[in-house]
Amino acid sequence: MDNCSSSSNNNLHIVILSSPEAGHIIPVLLLAHRLADQHGVRSTVLLATNGESSPESTLVSPPRKRELVEVISLPPVDTSNLVGPSTKVVTQMCLMMREAVPLVRSAISAMDRCPDAIIVVHFGTESLRIAAEFGMRKYVYCTSTAWFLALSVYCPILDEEIQGQYVDEPGHLKIPGCKPVRPEDVVDMMLDRNDQQYREYLRIGKEITLCDGILVNSSEDLEAKTLQAFRENEAMKSALKSPVYPIGPLTRPVEPTGLKRELMDWLDKQPNQSVLFVSFGSGGVLSAEQTTELAWGLELSRQRFVWVIRPPKKGHVNDSFFPVSNDGPEDDYFPEGFLNRTESIGILVPSWGRPVEILAHKAVGGFLSHCGWNSTLESITSGVPMVAWPLYAEQRLNATMLVEELGVALRPESLPTKILVGREEIQKMVRTLLEHKDGQAIRDRARELKTSATNCLKEGGSSHASMCKFLSDIEAKCHA
Repeated sequence: MDNCSSSSNNNLHIVILSSPEAGHIIPVLLLAHRLADQHGVRSTVLLATNGESSPESTLVSPPRKRELVEVISLPPVDTSNLVGPSTKVVTQMCLMMREAVPLVRSAISAMDRCPDAIIVVHFGTESLRIAAEFGMRKYVYCTSTAWFLALSVYCPILDEEIQGQYVDEPGHLKIPGCKPVRPEDVVDMMLDRNDQQYREYLRIGKEITLCDGILVNSSEDLEAKTLQAFRENEAMKSALKSPVYPIGPLTRPVEPTGLKRELMDWLDKQPNQSVLFVSFGSGGVLSAEQTTELAWGLELSRQRFVWVIRPPKKGHVNDSFFPVSNDGPEDDYFPEGFLNRTESIGILVPSWGRPVEILAHKAVGGFLSHCGWNSTLESITSGVPMVAWPLYAEQRLNATMLVEELGVALRPESLPTKILVGREEIQKMVRTLLEHKDGQAIRDRARELKTSATNCLKEGGSSHASMCKFLSDIEAKCHA
């Protein structure tokens, strides 16, 4: 299997378990599609549901080899008796995935052929115990960075070494062989050690170390130091003995029809790399005060922009678009006259949609982003530099990596979740990113990463080779 040909893998069957979050569903489906299209591997994707999941067809286009990918939505899980008003989102997700374990077992039992391996996202690690019942290999899919993976598997050790809250630590949190983590950058699950979501995070970290391997949606070019630590650092290897397979960056393909015609026409009229794309993902909502400052900052920068606006006070969102100049009353979180003053340079998009098509447009030269990993990879593979504006989850880690490790982003002097970022700072960041000579190195670096991200997925590239090694390990076990 040296050349990793699809003919050598076409007997493999892998089941992949996802939580209902779009941030997990998207990379899970992309993984299944790549296994089918590039390696001839059959995959069955199990989607845990809570009755509110988005249809998978709206998130990722079907693979070329559709017969090799099956998507099964598990029956909805009801955890209303297990959660309360104060239960954190991560805890809710862990409880839901825990309740789904019997459903996963039943779904696998009903398959015409038992899978050779099971892959779960990190919220679904409790389903790994099913593997032994069916004689399957068991893997975890880290849909975020290798740095996040390192923090997750090492956190149980930090839990023993450090007393008190991590955010109160005077120095950085040290992870063997990896970039240290600033206390203010820790993931949300580590913000309060007394909360149940922290205990769930510790459990997940321990369960990850018991699997046969971990796939991570990253690459050697993006995280060489961290991935080297998994292979060579003795302290890290003692915490995680399982191999790590960087198989990314997996991103949604660009579809020309993915943009509304009016928005495409507007972008087509703009100069190359002149437009700032502003989006905070599917769950990012700013305060009314911060939305006002952001509007002022965009206006003062005098740069063109496309802004996915999620109203902080009014819940009205539809799937249309409208130019900044509209005939309705201005929302109270926009500066008075903002819509009229910026009508020639801006577009507001009142829905999340598919940002990959916007990022890939030649007119887009910057991305003001919440630094969710899916959006970050789409920006990197489009060669678009960023203004990092992290809001929650592991986004602070991602922002730090983008600025300090990869050199493809700027960020505010203080975390946006802690202070109000002022209009002057915003306009300075935007202008630096798009036009100032001080931002040229960032723009150049973004183009370099686009090339390397494309090359690593090609046959002979590092991520392609890593996927081949992963499949070879499964196949070797099957024939043992």
